[in-house]
Amino acid sequence: MLVLTRKQDEGFLIGKDITITIISIDGDKVRVGIDAPKHIRVIRQEMMVEIGQENRMAANSEFAPIK
Repeated sequence: MLVLTRKQDEGFLIGKDITITIISIDGDKVRVGIDAPKHIRVIRQEMMVEIGQENRMAANSEFAPIK
């Protein structure tokens, strides 16, 4: 894992076309801006966990298609 220290309005690049910028810092909350091409999916980590749980529940439901 790469760990970076950034101040407000500073940022960094991921590859050639993804820019991460620190928008604001207020106590323990940091607002981050992400500029990425539309074809790149950007999703919060906790949402990915929730989506995975919902998918598992759907797969185990009685309405799931038979394989």
